[in-house]
Amino acid sequence: MAAEESLQVQPLPLMQRLSQEHARVFFFSLGKLGKNPVGTLLTALVIGVALALPAGMHVLTRNLSKISYSWQDSLQLSLFLKDSVSAERGAALAREVRDRPGVHATSYISRDQSLEEFRAQSGFGEALDILKDNPLPAVIAVTPERGRNKLQVEVLLGELTRLPEVDLAKLDQKWLERLYAILGIIDRAVFIIGLLLGIAVVVTVGNTIRLDIEARREEISVMKLIGAPDSFIRRPFLYTGFWYGLGGGVLALMLVLVGTLALSGPSHTLAALYDSTFTLSGLSFGASLLLLLTGIVLGWLGAFITVWRHLSGIQPQ
Repeated sequence: MAAEESLQVQPLPLMQRLSQEHARVFFFSLGKLGKNPVGTLLTALVIGVALALPAGMHVLTRNLSKISYSWQDSLQLSLFLKDSVSAERGAALAREVRDRPGVHATSYISRDQSLEEFRAQSGFGEALDILKDNPLPAVIAVTPERGRNKLQVEVLLGELTRLPEVDLAKLDQKWLERLYAILGIIDRAVFIIGLLLGIAVVVTVGNTIRLDIEARREEISVMKLIGAPDSFIRRPFLYTGFWYGLGGGVLALMLVLVGTLALSGPSHTLAALYDSTFTLSGLSFGASLLLLLTGIVLGWLGAFITVWRHLSGIQPQ
C-alpha cells in the first residue's frame, strides 16, 4: 500500500502549472500565426508602417536638433562700444572679455574697419565720403562656448552689457530661436501623429482578433460548455496580439533603419559642401527598445479590448 502511494504523481505547484500553461499558449499562438504567414505578415506590416512614421519623424527632429546644436558656434554677442573708447582700449577689452567664463572667442572690429566693411558691402561709398565723421561704432564680436543654453547666454549678455565701455549689446540668435520654434511644432506634430497611428494599430489588431474570434465561435462555445474559464479562452488571443505588436515593432525598426541608410549618403554629401562633419544618426538603443515595447503594448491592448467586447457575447447553446 505504501509503495502504491509513493508511485502516485504529485500535483505540480500552482505557479509552476501557470507558467507551463502560459509557455504552452505562448508558442501555440506563434505556431498558429505561422500557419498563415501571408496574412500575418500583412497585418504586421500595416502595424510596422504605422509605428515607423512617428519613429522616422522623431529621428528627423533629433538630427535637426543636432544640426542646430552644431550651429551654436555661429551665435555671436555684438558689443557696440562708446565713441569715446580708443582703439587700444577696445582691443584690450576684447582680450579681457575672451578670458571670461563662458566665452570661446572674441574679435575686435575698430571704427575704421567697420566703415570699410560697410563701404565694401553696402555700395554707398560715395555717400559715405560726404560725411565728416565716421558714424559707425567699434564692435567686439563675442562667441559663447559651445553647449551654453539660452539662459546662460542671456546671463553672459547681461554681464557684458553692464561694462562701462559698452554702449549697446545685442545677441544675434533670432534665426536659431525660429528654428527651435519650428522644431517644437514638429515635436508636437510627431506626438499627435503618433497618438493617432497608435489608435490605428489598436484598431487593426482588434479587427484581426475579432475575425479570429468569429472563425472560432463554435470552438469557444464548446469550451464554455465544458466549463473552461474566460481567462483560459482569452489567453491565446492576447498572446496573438502580443506577437502582432512585436512583429510590427521589428518591421518598424527595419523600415527606419532602411530609411536612415538611404538618406545617410545624400546627407553626408550635403554636409561636406558646407565643410561640416555632420552624420545622420538613427534610433538610439533606448528608443529602439521603446518602439518595440510600444508595438507590444498596442498589440496586446487591441487584443484585450476586442476579446473583452466579443467573448462575453458567445454563449454555449
